[in-house]
Amino acid sequence: MVAGGGRKGCRGVAVFGLARSRLSLRPAPPPAGPAPAARGAVARCVKMAAAGGAVCGLLLRMRARTPGMLWRGGRKIGIELLKQRVLKETFPSWSGQESFSIVKVNYTISRFRVDAVDIPETSASFIPGTGVSLSVAHASAIISADWKVKTWLLKDQGGFTLSISELFIAIVFKVSRDSTGHLSVLLHSCQLSIGSVKVKLNEGSSWIYSFLSGYLEKAIHSKLEENICLNIKCKIQMMDAQLRKQKVLSQIDAFAQIDYSLVSSPAVFKSHINLDLKGTVYPLGNHTDPPFVPAPFGLPNKGDSMLYLGVSSYFLESATLAYYRAGVFNITISKDLASTFNLTTAMLKDFVPELALHCPTACPVLLKLMATSPPVVSLQSDTCRLWITGSVEVFAVLPNSTIQYIFRGNLTTSIRGNLTVIKQKLIISLLLKRLQFSLVHSAVRFSQVSLVENLLSYTLRRVVIPAISDKLGKGFSLPNLAHTSLVGPVIKMNQGHLVIFTDVHYKHEQGEDEDLHRHP
Repeated sequence: MVAGGGRKGCRGVAVFGLARSRLSLRPAPPPAGPAPAARGAVARCVKMAAAGGAVCGLLLRMRARTPGMLWRGGRKIGIELLKQRVLKETFPSWSGQESFSIVKVNYTISRFRVDAVDIPETSASFIPGTGVSLSVAHASAIISADWKVKTWLLKDQGGFTLSISELFIAIVFKVSRDSTGHLSVLLHSCQLSIGSVKVKLNEGSSWIYSFLSGYLEKAIHSKLEENICLNIKCKIQMMDAQLRKQKVLSQIDAFAQIDYSLVSSPAVFKSHINLDLKGTVYPLGNHTDPPFVPAPFGLPNKGDSMLYLGVSSYFLESATLAYYRAGVFNITISKDLASTFNLTTAMLKDFVPELALHCPTACPVLLKLMATSPPVVSLQSDTCRLWITGSVEVFAVLPNSTIQYIFRGNLTTSIRGNLTVIKQKLIISLLLKRLQFSLVHSAVRFSQVSLVENLLSYTLRRVVIPAISDKLGKGFSLPNLAHTSLVGPVIKMNQGHLVIFTDVHYKHEQGEDEDLHRHP
């Protein structure tokens, strides 16, 4: 998989990650509009890092490119997501003892509540050879808390308001591959500075006010400097643990599975990240690689969608090969399966009149269709076509349940594939466009082969194609970000590949929904 816009260099592949693929993540050119919109994307990344979510870089306006799938991720993601997450954060209480003149004071600070957050400046960039840099500048926050003090003379308690301003954080996290082919992230560096911390007590005696106000400002300033980077490190470790739990071998359905493990560590450049992925679709339990390789393709350079996902014909070819090896394209049509019409020798006589002498009594007909080679896939402008070559054998089922051979022939079919995205999956429905039949052998004399061709064309449309579509009905899961779904996906066909344009819908862990594409 390769992330990247118009440049070519990825070779083909498929859903989730792709056979010997490369994924490049590139910041796309900034969209027209006010700067705060761009800053919101980085804010979302910082939030994801703090929340242990998916890889932050994927949420920026980036391009992903891979041998079978190209990915360009998020364009405008609101800074409000970061604010909402911070507002819901909880903080532990802390206690201590200090001396005020000759009096020892025991104190407890508890029930921290974040009342307001302002993050006016954020940025993100790639660090060649390392990973991703995220920074927040000139941030501020207002926090409420309760205080309680106790001395041998008195007890007192109340509340206070904490104002933090000119907060600057710069973090760099390294991306790599672990021994099992998972993406791994590690905190490389963290820099922090806090301009000022101001405490205003709402209640309490004057001497306690003087003690607590001055002491708390220094103590909180010190604790923030000591713990913010440690907390960020912990969150990134949680994110890394989640990435390591992700399955690199995913079962698609009862017939196929996909391997999307990394085959090498990500290569980080100034403008993009390359991820080389395995990404091959296999029959379930059979990991024989396809006898073909992906071809280069690229993503468009311009567009307003948040996410761009490119899928090359390589993925479809590896998928159809996997289903061919699994026998999905082999269909036996019996009386039970052909319930949409009465398939009997009496009906067949209308197309092969000579059959009346061979089978004078009306009997059910049995058709065995088999693909003799893997389907050939072609992606052209606004068109997806499959060519399937196969054979057909026709039998009569006699009253004693034995079968009587009638004829055998070869088939060549042209099938149109209609592609849609439904619930995070690429769904393929099939429509027969043309069928050619050639007779190989027959137990009865044929007067017009074209009549049999018409019958087989009707049978494929009414029975065979729906049966195959039903087997493929679960679709192919598309790569997605944590807690997100696709909004209004549109598929554009191109020669050798297709591109999915879509916005993103974000669902908070607590259940609230937010359409990210609505943010400015």
